[in-house]
Amino acid sequence: MDILAPILISIIAASTPLLFAAIGELVVEKSGVLNLGVEGMMLGGAVIAFIISVETGNSSLAIVAGAAMGAMMAGLFAVLTLGLLANQVATGLALTLFGIGLSALLGQGYVGTPLTALPKLNIAGLTDIPILGPVVFGQDILVYLSFVVTAIVAWFLYRTRAGLILRSVGENPHAAHAIGFPVIRIRLFAVLFGGAMAGLGGAYLSLSYTPMWAEEMSAGRGWIALALVVFATWRPGRVVLGAYLFGGLTLAQLHLQGMGSSAIPSQFLNMVPYIATIVVLVLISRDATRIRMNAPASIGKVFHPDG
Repeated sequence: MDILAPILISIIAASTPLLFAAIGELVVEKSGVLNLGVEGMMLGGAVIAFIISVETGNSSLAIVAGAAMGAMMAGLFAVLTLGLLANQVATGLALTLFGIGLSALLGQGYVGTPLTALPKLNIAGLTDIPILGPVVFGQDILVYLSFVVTAIVAWFLYRTRAGLILRSVGENPHAAHAIGFPVIRIRLFAVLFGGAMAGLGGAYLSLSYTPMWAEEMSAGRGWIALALVVFATWRPGRVVLGAYLFGGLTLAQLHLQGMGSSAIPSQFLNMVPYIATIVVLVLISRDATRIRMNAPASIGKVFHPDG
């Protein structure tokens, strides 16, 4: 019982950046756009949030800056794909490479710089409750924000007229345009939101999960977030499940390494969460009908109002 609370807290910490990035990408893909630049946007958000926090000491400003950086990079993607009709897959990959290089350049003077992690919520009388207290009432603001954002996205997509319009744009943009909906503008807002969420995921990495800056510290989480959207069959609730499943696997391999077993190489243990993700995706892909029924019909397809 004494170790249960720390384990649950560690799982939440490992899952939160994935949840931010995946829920943002879900909204983007629901609008019919495929942005493979999540990894780059997470790194951009991570480095800017860290720099702002170090230079100003203001964690709130750092969080906002991380989200803004992700949105700015997503805006570049939107200009190229929605405005200039560039290929979405190629542009997303280029955005990831751009984010890796830009974050390394901006953060080269901050490697090894110490930073105090985001403060944890501490409610007298509640945080002291065994197990439940520190897990539920002892997290930082970004953990709670991730759940709030997920709930709002689920409500928006399936309980509001605006969400219905966004989903219709992802299914058939030409039909949506024909009845007067601004397809490009709707997709632009979705892409910017997805970028802001990826930036928040990156900000969580550098401000809370491991309060430091290191090149490529996202360690492939952007790609995992993309896989989680498919794993969840484009459903917000299942995104939460997928994010926490991967977070649990990440923690499990860390504990196995900490046990010091020489029978299993540490490099193999590092691969476990990613191998598990691939296995799950392979199993899901066996039901091709279910994937087709849930995937936005026009995802990744270029749209032009005159075309």
